[in-house]
Amino acid sequence: MMQGSMVALVTPMTADNQLDWDSLHKLVDWHLEKGTHGIVAVGTTGESATLNVKEHQEVIAKVVDQVNGRIPVIAGTGANSTAEAIELTESAKASGADACLLVTPYYNKPTQEGLYQHHVAIAKAVDIPQILYNVPGRTGVDMDKETVARLATVNNIVAIKEATGELDRAKWIIENTPDDFLTFSGDDETAVELMLLGGKGDITVTANVAPAEVAKMCELAIAGNADEARAINEKLMPLHNAMFVESNPIPVKWAVEQLGLMGGGIRLPLTPLASEYHAQVRAAMEQVGVKA
Repeated sequence: MMQGSMVALVTPMTADNQLDWDSLHKLVDWHLEKGTHGIVAVGTTGESATLNVKEHQEVIAKVVDQVNGRIPVIAGTGANSTAEAIELTESAKASGADACLLVTPYYNKPTQEGLYQHHVAIAKAVDIPQILYNVPGRTGVDMDKETVARLATVNNIVAIKEATGELDRAKWIIENTPDDFLTFSGDDETAVELMLLGGKGDITVTANVAPAEVAKMCELAIAGNADEARAINEKLMPLHNAMFVESNPIPVKWAVEQLGLMGGGIRLPLTPLASEYHAQVRAAMEQVGVKA
């Protein structure tokens, strides 16, 4: 079952920005050891926009193979071309992924009907559980809650990653979609509150750096242990904030590098974390007490 802390895994790269397979293997093992409940491979935090199709497919296949069914693997297969999204989703299914995460089409700003038809086309084309992903601050398009409710009735559209941080919207979605349609947070700062409203997990950037802490927080929140979950979240808040001092995944890749789990490769047009933010990110990591 998909729930809890599902890390939006960074994609390790070498200094010359080739994919770093050894570090990817190390990262997956680390998350399994630390209790992460699921792995999102090549989501937007995994730099899906700058991986070519072959690389995209290879990363997903390697993560699926290594995890070997121990926890769910969710493949990022969204695109602003419906045909490309179908191609990536078909490949993820062939690799054995448990589900796919499909970000709303970015830049071209489809209408709500366009969003609906886009996701229905992918769902009809590929028989695999599919998760909607709404993050208007990055895509330039916002999927209305009513559109989510329409899509929630499509058989293999099973969940949404709601990354606006708007708890009223999340509550409406939880209350106005079928009981088996899952709502996940995509906003670490408000994830606890969304889970306390009935959400089933967090597709999380922070778990790249503090996987055990985020996993425990999610377990407590889903179980309704509000005070304990909020206490962990309060401790994690400086780290949540630090992960966005520059565009994601710039800060989180720098933080994972500091843990000794991978090098500092990141592809243009993204650049390494500016030196003026190093102290802030390092201090947030120290406050949480994370270490490799």
